[in-house]
Amino acid sequence: MNVGAPARDAYLASLFSLAGRRALVTGGNSGLGAAIAHALGRAGARVWILARREKELAVTVAALRADGIVADALVADLTQRDALRDAARRAEQASGGIDILVNAAGINLRQPFADVRDEDWDLTLAINLTAPFLLVQQLAPGMRERGFGRIVNVTSLQAARAFPNSAPYGASKGGLAQLTRAIAEAWSPHGVTCNAIAPGFFRTALTAPVFADPARANAMAAQTMIGRNGLPDDLAGTAVFLASDAAAYVTGQMLFVDGGFSAR
Repeated sequence: MNVGAPARDAYLASLFSLAGRRALVTGGNSGLGAAIAHALGRAGARVWILARREKELAVTVAALRADGIVADALVADLTQRDALRDAARRAEQASGGIDILVNAAGINLRQPFADVRDEDWDLTLAINLTAPFLLVQQLAPGMRERGFGRIVNVTSLQAARAFPNSAPYGASKGGLAQLTRAIAEAWSPHGVTCNAIAPGFFRTALTAPVFADPARANAMAAQTMIGRNGLPDDLAGTAVFLASDAAAYVTGQMLFVDGGFSAR
């Protein structure tokens, strides 16, 4: 039986549309966070992006709005716990209740193991691991009350393997992978799923040192099964899927979006 276009479109919308959903994306002012914010917004979600740099936030909000996305910014330093909790409360008040939380903010100082100072370790874990934990603590109870929530954490290849000069980053992303499972265990019975996206090598500000060395960037591309490094649009489908009704029975998982890098 051939399914007509209206019925097919309605079915796909029931699975993947984010119309009426409200999303908060940390680190949404640049890089992969911005790409995910665009994807969620184009799927119908109203988007709030949370980061520290007000000028960058304004530029990204303007770009989102230029694409027809309803978007706003929240300014907060993710290393400051009280400021972060306050930002979560402001997001709840402004939105009427956040449905989708994407923890995409991240930092990698790329230091040799022996050169890592206490403050470097603390900064990395504060942004990459503590901030997601605190935001979930603030926002998951409201998701539970409404019976729907999607939490998406952005981890890394380094959640599963080691790379040089990235000990704090790798430890924080490995911790975030385990936190993903812990969140899923605690909140999934209440309609709040939690999953992680583990990107491969994408050209962003965070990976600029890698792409500044063409030989190294090409070696990373050659390690994939597809034969290239990632593009921002490569994350769109995964982000929308994990935030949608289609992923209602998917929780506690880490999905590698890496061109097959981790499978070799």
